[in-house]
Formats: sequence, structure tokens, C-alpha cells
Amino acid sequence: MFDKVTEDIEVASLGRKGSLSEKNSTVDKEVYGTVESLPFDKEVESAICWKFDIRILPVIAVMYLFCALDRGNVSNARTAGIDDDLGIAGQEWNNMLSIFYIPFVVFALPLSLAIKRYNAANVIPLLMFTFGSISLLSATAFNYGSLMAARWFLGMCESAFFPGIIYYLSTFYRRHELARRLSIFYAAANIANAFSGLLSFGVFQIENSRLKGWQILFLIEGAATVITALFSFYYLPRSPGTSRFLNDQEKECARWRVEIDSSAKSSEKVSFKDAMQVFKHPVAVAWMLQEICIGVPLGSINNWFPQIIQSLGRGTVQTNLYTVAPNVWGAVALIVLSFGSDYARVRSGFIIIGVSITLIGFVVFGCIDTESHLGVAYFSCFLMTTGSSVSSVLTSTWYNNNIPNENRRVVISAIGVPLANAAGLISTNIFRAKDAPKYVPALGITAGFGGAAILIIIGIFTFMFFDNRRRNKIQGVTLTYNDVPTSELAEGPDNPNYRWMY
Repeated sequence: MFDKVTEDIEVASLGRKGSLSEKNSTVDKEVYGTVESLPFDKEVESAICWKFDIRILPVIAVMYLFCALDRGNVSNARTAGIDDDLGIAGQEWNNMLSIFYIPFVVFALPLSLAIKRYNAANVIPLLMFTFGSISLLSATAFNYGSLMAARWFLGMCESAFFPGIIYYLSTFYRRHELARRLSIFYAAANIANAFSGLLSFGVFQIENSRLKGWQILFLIEGAATVITALFSFYYLPRSPGTSRFLNDQEKECARWRVEIDSSAKSSEKVSFKDAMQVFKHPVAVAWMLQEICIGVPLGSINNWFPQIIQSLGRGTVQTNLYTVAPNVWGAVALIVLSFGSDYARVRSGFIIIGVSITLIGFVVFGCIDTESHLGVAYFSCFLMTTGSSVSSVLTSTWYNNNIPNENRRVVISAIGVPLANAAGLISTNIFRAKDAPKYVPALGITAGFGGAAILIIIGIFTFMFFDNRRRNKIQGVTLTYNDVPTSELAEGPDNPNYRWMY
């Protein structure tokens, strides 16, 4: 395949190499300059971004907040005795937690294609309405089997939520604008992790003779999710060009922005055969391996952070309170590193920074006597949360930035994001009861996956860097991804003018 691409570049350059080198200014303006040569006033672009930010970001952040709460409320419900009330014992609880990931992986791709086919602003609120209703119905669970069924359908409906949002935002924003918006959206999950325990504690103080505390929790969070879904269905814009809050000039500019620096062709017809072509390139496969590796630290934080904190030797109330600050810091770090990545227009370096800091946190925590060095141990918890979320957000942004074809972009997100989440199954099985309270083997394995992720990222970056140099040398030009409009790159790396964003 690489030989074919090289041949295509050489053929493409033969008839115009002179023009690329001798008439570089003309070619830059007519062929490559469209990404930065604005036919619209920059103030118009700024106004459009601001309107999208105000209209879209707060709503999808709240949507993801409730998505995260509905996913994790069963763990909070356990503190209110749901396992005793439903007769769940032994391995059954772990089975119930694990069952969520099976439909989460299996249904992500078909539901993501449905999002592409029927418009994200239509399908995502519908999925949210469904998993909110399931959370409501979980309050009526009467035994182990009924709760298992609820978790199955919850995993199915939530599977395409994050990939769908990534695709949705990529149809409104240019490539270098996407990471910071995703960080604001994803930070809602960190806030949910930080305050879900406090919210549950408040709900469990409600006295009711007919309902258990966990039932009230499911009812409140499920109802809030359903209401938010209904609101978002009517509120979210369907596309940049049909946004009612933009004037005619802004609509035209919004369409141009996406086609010049995000999608090769907006609203292209769904084609599964074409979409799967994305995995012909080894870089796409490497990204999927990277998703698995970064998914293990993320899963360890999401599923086991309270147990890690508990090894500090504090009581139940203090343990829950101690989880708040590191999770809030994780949200802050996510936003700071994502804004930095957008500003520098670099993805790989910032992912390595995040993963490295998280790796150090797990190693330090595993190597010290936590009760004797409480300050150092607690500081290492902040290190753990620094890069766990940002690595996921920037990885998703990285491969979306490099895939102009909308069908292929939907598919790689629909597979990559669930793979990262499914890696939580690894963390579920490495935190063994016999290793409590510090879980040293699990901490070491988690750090090992982080190290593997760093090696993969370095490998991808190295390939992209030298492949861009090779393409420039063959064509006799000096171009970056920012010099080539995405409207010309539907076939991706097979196009001789393609340049990687690394």
C-alpha cells in the first residue's frame, strides 16, 4: 500500500513539480492556501464560533454529565444497600458491572452509523431519552436478573453517545478548534465522578417509607436525564448551514469552514463499505491499540479510585471527600492541556505529557508506604487524574483530525471509544480483593499499559513526521496539514496531497 501511495505522489508531482517549486505562490493561493486564505472576515468566523459555543457546548456538557451519572449510579446505590435488597451476592455484583461493556462495544458501530444517517441532533437525544428511561425503570428492579437486564440496555444506549458527540462537534468546528470543545464536554464526566458521591449522600438522607434510598436516586437522576433529552432534541442545531441563530452570511461561512478544514464532504451518504476502508492503514490500527492502553488507566480511575484512596487509612466519609479534589483537578488539567493542544496544533506531544504524569502517579503511589507518607500519597492521586481523561479526549481528537471522510470518521470513533471503555474490563480484573488495600500489582499493571501507550504514540508520531517529509520531498514543496483543504482529501492518505496532523 505504501508503494502505491509513493507512486501516486510521484505521478501527481511529475506534471506539476515545476509549478510547485517555480510558481509556488500561485499554487499556494489556488490549491493549498484555502485553509488559511479566508474568503470571510475573521470577525465573522469568531462570531460563528462564539455562537456555537454558547448554543451547543453547555447543553452537550449537561447531557454527558447525566450520561455519566446514569452509568455510575449503581455503584452509589450499593452504598444504600441495593445488593442486599435484591439478593445480589459474591461474583454476581462483578458480573452485573461487567455486562454493561458487552453491548457498549457491540452496538457502538451500528448506532453510530444511525447517528450519521439520521443526524446526530436527532439520534443522540433519542438515545439519551432511552437510557434515562432505563435509569428510571431501574428503580423497579426486583432481583439480580432485572438489574442485569437494565445494565445491558443501558450499555447499548450509551454506546454511541460519546462517538456521536465527537462526530457532531466535528461538523461544526475546524480541526484545531475541536480539542478544547471536547475537553469542556468531557470535563462533565470528571465533575460527575467528583460529586456523584456527594449527590447520592444527599439523596439518601431523604426519608420515605415506601421507597428505598437507591430507588429515589434512580428516579431523580433518570427523570433529570429524560427532561434534558427532550430539551436537547428541540434545542440543538442540526447542521451549521441550517442553524437558525446564524444569519445568511454566517451560514455560508459555517459551511465553508467545515469543508475546508474538517470534512471532505459535508453530509455525505452513509457507506459501510467505504467507512471500513479506514482500517486499511496501519496508523488506524495503532490508534486502536493506543485506545486500549490508555483505557486501562482511565478504567482504573473511573472504577477503583475510591478504593485506591481508601488505602490512605481514612474513614468512609473522609475517603469520599478525598476523591473530590483529584477529580476536579483532573477536569482542570483536561481543559488546560486540551486548550494548549489546540493552540499549538499538536496532539501527540500533549497526549504523552498526560499519560506520563498519570503513569508517574500510579508508580509513586505503589512504591511508598501511603499511611506514613500521606501527603506524597495524596499528591500522587492528583498525578493519576491529571492525564487519565486528557489522553482519551486528545486521542479521539487526533484520529478525527486526520480523517476528512465523515463515514470513516464515524466508524473509527465508534470502535475506538468503546475499546477504551472496554479496557475497563482489564482494570476490573486486576484489582483483586487479596491485594487490598493498596492493590500494588494492579497499580503496576496500570502503569505498564501507560508505558505501552507512550511507545505507541511515539511510533505513530515518528511515522507521520517522516511520511510528511517524504511526501514533501517527492512533490518538491514544504506543506503541512494546514496547507491542504480537507475538501480535496476524501480518500485520506491515498491522496498524494495528504499531510498528517501529529
